[in-house]
Amino acid sequence: MSATLPALPTLEGRRLVVVGAGSRMGRTLAARASSAGAELILAGPDTRKLKATADELPGTPTILALDLADEDSVAAFAGQAGAFDHLVSTAAMPANGPVAELELAAVQRAFAAKVTGPLLLAKHLAGQMREGGSFTFFSGVAAWRPAPGRVVMATTNGALAFLVEALAVELAPLRVNAVSPGIVDSGAWDGMGDGKEAFLRQIADRNPARRVGTPDDVVQAVLLTLTNPYITGTVLHVDGGGRLA
Repeated sequence: MSATLPALPTLEGRRLVVVGAGSRMGRTLAARASSAGAELILAGPDTRKLKATADELPGTPTILALDLADEDSVAAFAGQAGAFDHLVSTAAMPANGPVAELELAAVQRAFAAKVTGPLLLAKHLAGQMREGGSFTFFSGVAAWRPAPGRVVMATTNGALAFLVEALAVELAPLRVNAVSPGIVDSGAWDGMGDGKEAFLRQIADRNPARRVGTPDDVVQAVLLTLTNPYITGTVLHVDGGGRLA
C-alpha cells in the first residue's frame, strides 16, 4: 500500500511582502504569488511603479514606500506592515564600471540594496514575522563569475550569499535564503538595442542549459524557498549552469 503524499504547498492565507515590486521580476513574482493565494504587500521607493503592479493584480494589495538605504524608512515600513509570513527582496542597484571610475555614492547604494538593506529588513521585521516565515533575497551569478567592470556587483552578491547563512543561524527557526539568477531576459538588457539578441544568443550557447533565463524561471525558485520548510541558509542558483561555463 503506497503512502499518502502530502499536498503541494500553496501560499493560501499567507501574507507576502515583495520588495522591489515595481520591477519586471517583482511584478512576475507578485502575479504568481497572488495566483497561489497570497495576500500581498508591495514595497519599493517608487509608489507609482508599485501602483502599476497593483493594477495588474486581483484584489487590492497594500502599497508601502520603502528605501533600503534609509533606516528610518525601513523602521517606518515595519510599523505599517504589521504581521506577515514571508518577505522577498528583488532589490538591486548596480554600480558597474572600472574600479578607477567608481563613485562612492553608487557603491553605497549597491551595498544598501544587497547587504545593509537586507540586514535592516531582518533587524526591523523579523520580530513581526509569523511562525514558519522566511526571508528570500536576490544574489546573482556575478559573485561566482566576476568580470572586469563588475567588481561591486560581484562583491555585493557574494556578501549576500554569506549574509543569508549567518542570518539563518541567528534568526532560526525563521528561514533565510537567497536566489541567484544568471542572465535573465527581464528587460535589463533592452538598453543594448540591436545588440541584445546577439548577446543573449552568445550567453545561451555558452550555458549548459543552452538558453537564457526568464523571470518565471526565477520566480519558480523563489516560490520553492517560500513553501519548502526544510530550505534555509541556502543560495539557490537559477542560472542555467552559467556560473560553471
